[in-house]
Amino acid sequence: MLPLHQCIAPLLLHFIFLAPFSLALAQNHEDPTIRTMEAFSGYTLHEPSSSSIPNPISSLLVDADSLVKQIEELSTFSDSPSPSVTRILYSENDVLARRYVKNLMGLSGLFVREDAVGNIFGRWEGSEPELPAVATGSHVDAIPFSGKYDGVVGVLGALEAINVLKRSGFKPKRSLEIIFFTSEEPTRFGISCLGSRLMAGSDALAKALETTVDAQNISFIEAASSAGYLTDSAQISTVFLKKGSYSAFLELHIEQGPILEEEGISIGVVTAIAAPASIKVEFEGTGGHAGAVLMPYRNDAGLAAAELALAVEKHVLSSGSIDTVGTVGILELHPGAINSIPSKSHLEIDTRDIDEERRNSVIKKIHESATEIAQRRRVKLSEFKIINQDPPAHSDKSIIEAMVSSTKELNLTHKLMISRAYHDSLFMARISPMGMIFIPCYKGYSHKPEEFSSPQDISNGVKVLALTLAKLSLQ
Repeated sequence: MLPLHQCIAPLLLHFIFLAPFSLALAQNHEDPTIRTMEAFSGYTLHEPSSSSIPNPISSLLVDADSLVKQIEELSTFSDSPSPSVTRILYSENDVLARRYVKNLMGLSGLFVREDAVGNIFGRWEGSEPELPAVATGSHVDAIPFSGKYDGVVGVLGALEAINVLKRSGFKPKRSLEIIFFTSEEPTRFGISCLGSRLMAGSDALAKALETTVDAQNISFIEAASSAGYLTDSAQISTVFLKKGSYSAFLELHIEQGPILEEEGISIGVVTAIAAPASIKVEFEGTGGHAGAVLMPYRNDAGLAAAELALAVEKHVLSSGSIDTVGTVGILELHPGAINSIPSKSHLEIDTRDIDEERRNSVIKKIHESATEIAQRRRVKLSEFKIINQDPPAHSDKSIIEAMVSSTKELNLTHKLMISRAYHDSLFMARISPMGMIFIPCYKGYSHKPEEFSSPQDISNGVKVLALTLAKLSLQ
């Protein structure tokens, strides 16, 4: 048997003198000489081309320590003490959080831009930049006293996914773009997914924002301007994107439910996002003294509200599907004194379903109940207003297949599942094909300080996101 150096020497000579011919051959398919040398040496002698998925999969290395550190650092931009996070649209801490993420994007070599309402974009340009890009992202605003992972995993995790691909030597064909969405939470102006709704071209929202104010009577325009964004309502429509602006959109998110953790499954592949609707209801009665007005003579707006809340539960449970849900999240009584019969009541109702027709049927029954309760209790139904009634969104079949394929290649368990929570993906589906990746979170906790996902679960999600982005970029 020849010594090893005598076996390798002819290959080295071939590489030195015939490299130009080998490289020409490699333009159409991989050069067998280079492949043989890589097998001998254990090292890659050329960068992967833009038309190859990172291989082997072990090259997808997540820097979990840095990612967890970034999540912790971002959580310090909060209006409430740790471990809770409160980050309200256009507040000082929201602006600081934006600056922090933009800096990270810049350090990763992304081209950063912002639109008129503060949606932030970080782009890694592909070899064919004229093609519609593949986008990914989420939000970092946080309702009062919530956790540090909701939305944030989808922004910082997306950034780490890009870094993972860069470290692996991958070169995208389509550009990859991270989107930091403005105000997914409805905390300040009562509008959920504000940034993505506008991107999807909501004329009604653009018009409404011209006169929208917060609880302190600060207008949306004033608030946006104070954060360095639009100064005139005419600029709102510049946020609109045309259908097809992206070839695909993918969002990484904590599940916000207990299923994945309870079943010991690594990845949730979302097939649909439930259709949400929000309703405001007000009853008016005559009120009076809690002791002096006898029960037969009362017109109690509070009891009307209580009865309607129970009617919501009844109609949801009788829909015939476990996918129908309803919540009375706000119930306020006026004047709010223990010895005063409520003269006014205010309810805000959330109902959702993956079936739009079934959800709308529930809304109709809630309205009928409100009318009947008002008549029977001799109170006035002064308002029944549907604030929003969005259609459901279904994940694109090809994106589902790419996500499932990625989990299998990474030897991770997965489950097809429905998202019953609002996400920016619901509105991005109006612009491009859409998909979502869920990762487990502790006991399903979300929107509370105990919200938590382990570094391993986050890393798994980042790997699936990175590999799926790579696949979609090459299509």
